[in-house]
Formats: sequence, structure tokens, C-alpha cells
Amino acid sequence: MKKTNYAINAKFFRGFSDPTRLSVLLTLLDNEKTVGEIVEDIQQSQSNVSNHLKCLSDCGLVKNRRNGKNIYYSLRDPKTKRLLTLSEQVISKVYADIDACLRYKE
Repeated sequence: MKKTNYAINAKFFRGFSDPTRLSVLLTLLDNEKTVGEIVEDIQQSQSNVSNHLKCLSDCGLVKNRRNGKNIYYSLRDPKTKRLLTLSEQVISKVYADIDACLRYKE
């Protein structure tokens, strides 16, 4: 069995733990988008979205490609979509407990 590096695993999940980064990932579930399209979808400033995209890109969760003047962002690994979809299913079952949890503060 492969040894788990808990620090790397925890670092991986930090990409999902910020509400803005998570909303960026969720808006990229079905198709690639430009920064402007992401800004419109999640209603955040362009500089904020760009900073989070840089973080997500540096950590390997999103990729980009240039087409003329536009840069299109997408999920790097299709399994990320499955992970996010599965997490929504789990969250829907334990939503009240998560909401009431005092150990995890927003």
C-alpha cells in the first residue's frame, strides 16, 4: 500500500476550502471559461478571480490555454468534477451537522 502524505493531501484540499476558489472550480465543471466569464458567473472582481485562478493553476487543479487574446481555464483532471459532485452528495446528507459545527469556523 502506498504511504499517504497527509500534509500534501491537506494542501490539496485547501484548494477547495476557500469559498471563492470553490466557486471558481464549480463554474468550470462543465466547460472551459475565460476570466471574464468566471467573473460574471461568481460575481467577484477580476483581480480576485485572477488571483484565485493563479493559485488553483499553481497547485495543479486548473489548466489554461490561449486562443488569440483570450485565455480559457478548465479543470486539469476530469476526476475533479467527480470529486466535487460526490462531495455535494455527501454534504446534502450531513448539511445540518456541518452548519451546526462549532469547530469549523467560516
